[in-house]
Amino acid sequence: MPHSAIFRSSDPYEHQRSLRAEAVDLVVTAPGDFRGEATRIDVDRLWLQRGRESLPRIVHATVSKTRNGIFFLADAQQAPTHHTGKEFPSGCMMVYAAGAEHHHRSSTTCHWAAMSLDLEDLAAAGRAITGGDLAAPKVSELIRPPAPLMDRLLRLHAAAGDLAATAPDILAHPGVAKAIAQELIRVMVGCLTDGGAERINSRRQRLPIMRRFERMLEANPGKPLYLAEICAAIGVPARTFRHYCWQHLGMSPHRYLWLRRMNLARRALVSADPTARTVAEVATAYGFWELGRFSVAFRKLFGESPSVTLRRSADPRTLDDRAWALLKPAALPRTDQAMGAPTFDRLSMPTNWAPSA
Repeated sequence: MPHSAIFRSSDPYEHQRSLRAEAVDLVVTAPGDFRGEATRIDVDRLWLQRGRESLPRIVHATVSKTRNGIFFLADAQQAPTHHTGKEFPSGCMMVYAAGAEHHHRSSTTCHWAAMSLDLEDLAAAGRAITGGDLAAPKVSELIRPPAPLMDRLLRLHAAAGDLAATAPDILAHPGVAKAIAQELIRVMVGCLTDGGAERINSRRQRLPIMRRFERMLEANPGKPLYLAEICAAIGVPARTFRHYCWQHLGMSPHRYLWLRRMNLARRALVSADPTARTVAEVATAYGFWELGRFSVAFRKLFGESPSVTLRRSADPRTLDDRAWALLKPAALPRTDQAMGAPTFDRLSMPTNWAPSA
């Protein structure tokens, strides 16, 4: 049965957990009030996802090993972003290899879209539409489909998102969902197989180094890491690693690690018990020893002082790890044995921010 869910949040960590992928890590890179929105839609056997983040951010994600996915910018007028070290403009799509990893960074508000099919369903769709099997690429590649096909894909994906937001009951009707899914799959296959599609520099770009870097971050969750120990662990000179970080992250490793520690500190304050932990304990745990400078930088980046963030963690409306499990069980994926795919109950979280269409 078709399902849709909408998640809205003012907390980057909560927004990160609403995104569907094998693994996601989001680091906000500019000051301001964060607002995130994620829409998930399952129509027939096709999975759709739409997202928006109000602030510049870097996302490191790992995609499914059993599904073929594509990713593109949902707003044709928005500024180009960067994906796997390449400029990623509107009008293009990233076609993922199974299990691929990537960094995606934006310098302003980002509105994006994605969709995926099971690998066997993709092959079957290729046979039905083009007469030949269609397989996921061995290496993720950036392509620019012909403009009419890409425009059609953008409109169809946006229409599905609009139905999820304004008329979920209509979207849940099996006949409507099937029609939307079939047309989206047809256009998706056309984008991937049209002879006019342009392949843009699909070769690997220093991904093994960045993978080792991310493996080290994953092996040390919640721990502050520093440049010298990282370079020693991944076997790359600091100068070389710095070049890789500028290409993939758009900043020096020192800046990225500092932002990561600030985001981790905020996450810890949000989930802390204010009667049991202090700002000083959290700050020093993440390598910030000059508490006055930490407080000033924290306020500049997140729009409030660390003490206010800690006090807000006592508010029952704050969705930390424990509250997420208690208050939102219906919004988390559950296995539908009959469908063989995750399903979602619709839940729109209260917010005073509504993104424009």
